[in-house]
This record gives sequence, structure tokens and C-alpha cells, in this order.
Amino acid sequence: MKTDVQIAQEAKMVPINEVASKLGIKEDDIINYGKYKAKISLRAFEDLKDKPDGKLILVTAINPTPAGEGKTTTNIGLSMGLNKIGKTSITAIREPSLGPSFGVKGGAAGGGYAQVVPMEDINLHFTGDFHAITTAHNLIAALLDNHIQQGNALGIDPRRIVWHRVLDMNDRALRNVVVGLGGKPNGMPREDHFDITVASEIMAIFCLASSLEDLKERVSNMIVAYKFDGSPVYVKDLQAQGAVALLMKDAMAPNLVQTLENTPALIHGGPFANIAHGCNSMLATKLALKLAEYTITEAGFGADLGAEKFFDIKARFGGLKPNAAVIVATVRALKHHGGAKKEELGVENLDQLARGFENLEKHIENVNKFGVPAVVAINKFPTDTEAELNYVIERCKELGAEAVLSEVWAKGGEGGVELAKKVVEVVETKESNFKPLYDVEESIQAKIEKIAKEVYGADGVDFTSAALKQIKEAEKLGYDKMPICMAKTQYSLSDDPTLLARPKGFRITVREIRISAGAGFLVALTGDVMTMPGLPKVPAANSIDILPSGEIVGLF
Repeated sequence: MKTDVQIAQEAKMVPINEVASKLGIKEDDIINYGKYKAKISLRAFEDLKDKPDGKLILVTAINPTPAGEGKTTTNIGLSMGLNKIGKTSITAIREPSLGPSFGVKGGAAGGGYAQVVPMEDINLHFTGDFHAITTAHNLIAALLDNHIQQGNALGIDPRRIVWHRVLDMNDRALRNVVVGLGGKPNGMPREDHFDITVASEIMAIFCLASSLEDLKERVSNMIVAYKFDGSPVYVKDLQAQGAVALLMKDAMAPNLVQTLENTPALIHGGPFANIAHGCNSMLATKLALKLAEYTITEAGFGADLGAEKFFDIKARFGGLKPNAAVIVATVRALKHHGGAKKEELGVENLDQLARGFENLEKHIENVNKFGVPAVVAINKFPTDTEAELNYVIERCKELGAEAVLSEVWAKGGEGGVELAKKVVEVVETKESNFKPLYDVEESIQAKIEKIAKEVYGADGVDFTSAALKQIKEAEKLGYDKMPICMAKTQYSLSDDPTLLARPKGFRITVREIRISAGAGFLVALTGDVMTMPGLPKVPAANSIDILPSGEIVGLF
């Protein structure tokens, strides 16, 4: 079987201007980055503002497992399948981070015959958006330390600086560092930290902003430190928002590429799905809705994290109304949730499948809680038996969710035709009564408890003394009426990654509350969420190379 990169290199791409032209985008609004990549100018929104929106489909999944679920692959395959049955569609997904690309997780451009191309460019530097975000973030950090060095007129407490530096790479050695060493000319020595770029609040803002001016306003309201008197220091106090907006001006334009079958793809932004909301940019999603009958988007990790945040944060802020949700699952992953070991995943076992199915059952229930019709996409593997596949299909039917086999990895758009037909049928016959889970006017504790009980199935929430203190501080500053962005493990419905399937009788512990005033939400941290990953013993980077011919090898 060919590797993903080999399949991508054999793709018959069409010039990106041709893709844009078929969408009705004016030539003047296309900003070319070579022959097969382009940005779409924000001016295009003005021409499209009166055009009605198409249908919005969210692709989510069960809790991820080492067996893999293929959420992005399904997203891309579904968009191609819709085109196969005569519907215009666009896939709107996140940009990959360099950290996972060179680490262990891999890229985020799909797989097999359901990929976006040029895959190598998308998984590497692409159009430079992440570099712009990294630079803008670190400019604020530099201005902050410079302000302290130049007399500290704001009275910033160096012990209470909450603005870390960022790098788009997995580098555990930078998690905890000391800056300002080397004497007085080099600044005030203090402890600092690095996060990966996708964890930056600027990334979250980038993906929620409705315009460059909105981005500038949100950036100005970010809290970077606290003064000796306990009051917050904002980016606007450092007068940095204008320079940040300037660095971000080109990045704000959504990126247009194509799938292996030349279906349009808007790939823009990529916030961490743990510490932020894990969705592609609002601008790209709204542009796609104006350009096609069906927009296929996704949210990070399982429905307990990604879908909940898509519904409660992104859709709330953007006034979006998802028409349906596709929940991706595999027989192998469900058996993993049912206790199967790695070497047992390819062996038929209906008992393990039944135990693991409880995870999918909960995610179907959760999607329905938001009033959105659910379709289950069973990403088919060669080792799946007919008995196992039929079991999943029948159980889904009992829960009122349609389940369809998806073979997009092996067959591309043709393997997504049945899924596409089912999605269209559900959209046309079932009304979406979407509504967020909670009212932002509720208290911080009440919102967190509602998510924990309703979405995770927890018995309740325990708050550490530090978290309670931070909640009081947020209330005092007037930030208690914002949505909640939960940061927890992706591997379990609980905050314990070892509790698989559908755990019961557990409580969630919130250990910290962070104010993302610019993004417009509060982050509730549970468990041990890592904001700067490390590399594995054998990083993917070890196998990546470019040959004298220019051919790239080892990139997935």
C-alpha cells in the first residue's frame, strides 16, 4: 500500500485559480502562494454578504484511541462524496502544527485517498500563518519584559506574569526556563515558560475574530500579567495591539487548497483542542457557507471536547446553526474502549465491542442534547467482520442515529457516497433545533457543573482552593459571564485518561481557572493538560527527508 505522501504526490491538482473561479471568487480577491495555494482576500466577504448560507455539517468523533478514528479523513471524504452526488461542498478544517508533524501524532491533512493537497506544504510551513502568530505572540512577551526593564511604569509584578512565550515545535526542554540572566543589561531574571504556538491565546482569537479590527480589539483585551496591587495588565497597556494586527494582516485571509479530487478546501487556523476551542477559523467557516451548498467542518478530539466547544463557544459567538453532526467511530477503536489489547483489535469480539459501544452511545446522546441530528460514520477497516459492523449499525439505529459505512481512506469520494447520501437525507428530513447547553449568565461553577454532568456523565465537580480563588477574581473583574472552555484529557469522558468506554461514578476536579479575556472565554483546567508537548523516543522527524530530485519522503 502506498504511503499518504506517495498518494498525495500522484495527485492531479488543478491550478488554484481554477478552483477559486468555480466557487465564484473574483480574480482580484485571490492572493496566490504559488500554483496550488492561495489566500482569499477579506474583500470577498463584501461581495458575498447577501448570499444565503449553505448547510453546516460538523464532523466529530468518539474519544480518540491509539487505534485511530480518521475524523479528518472522513471530513475530506464526505466533502468529496457530496460532490459525487451532485452537491457543491467545501471542507473547512484546521491547519496542522509543526510539532505533531515532526513528533508522533502526524499531520492533519487526511489520509489515504481522502487528503488535501499539496499535502507536504500544508503539513509544513503552508502560507506562514503559524509563523505570524508565533511572532506576534513573542512580540508581546518582548514588550512586556522590556517595559519592566525600562522602569516598570505600570508596576508589573514579575512573579505574576501569565503571558508565556511560544514556539511551533515539540520541545520539552523549554517548558520551564529562566530569562533575563547575564546581568542588568539583559533584563530582570525571572521564571518563564514556553507553550506550543497552537496553545497561544492569539491563535484562539485568530480563529474567533470576525475581522482584522475585531482581532485588534480582542488582542488589546488580553491579560498578560498582574500589577503589585493585584489589578490586571492588558496588551493595550503595552500599546502592542496595533503592531500585532499588522503582523497578522495577511494571516487573517483564509487559505484555499483542494482535495485529491479537486474539491475546494479552506484550511485556516488551528487552536489547541485541549486548552482552546479546537476549531478552524470563523472566517473560513463563514466564507465556506457562502460559497457552497454544504460546508463540512470539524472540531478537535472527541465530541466531549471538540463538539461541545464548537456548539457552546464557536457556534454561539458566530451565530452558527449546525444542521447535522457526523460522529466518526471504528470497530477497532470501540473494542479498545471495551478493553481489547492492541494485538486483539483485529480479532472478532462482540463482547468487547458491546462494552466499548457505550462510548459511542454517550456521544450520540451528547450531540442530541444540543438539538442536532447525528449520523454515525463507521470508518471501515479490513479486519472488521460483518457481525461487528452489523452490531454497531443496529445499536445506532436503536438510539435513533443512522449509521453508515465509510470507505473514503481506500476509495476516496466514491467510498463516501453512501455517507454523503445519508447526510443529505438527514439534513432534508430532520430539523436541527440547535441550542447551546448553558446560558452564559449562569455562574462559573454552574456552567462547569452542567458540562461535567451533562456531557461527561460525572456525578459532580470538585474545585481546588486555587480554582475557587481564581473564580472569585474572575467575578470581581467581570469575566464570569463568558463561555467555559474545558481543558481535560481527550482519551476519556472523565478527567482520568485510563477510564475508557463510558465511566460512571466519577467526579471532575477543576484545579485552575484561566481568563482568556481576548478570546472571550474562561479556561477550566482539569488533570494534567500539557501545553508544550515533548518528542517521542523515535520522532517522526528521523524518517523525513528530501531527495536530490526534490521528492519528499517519510512525511506520513
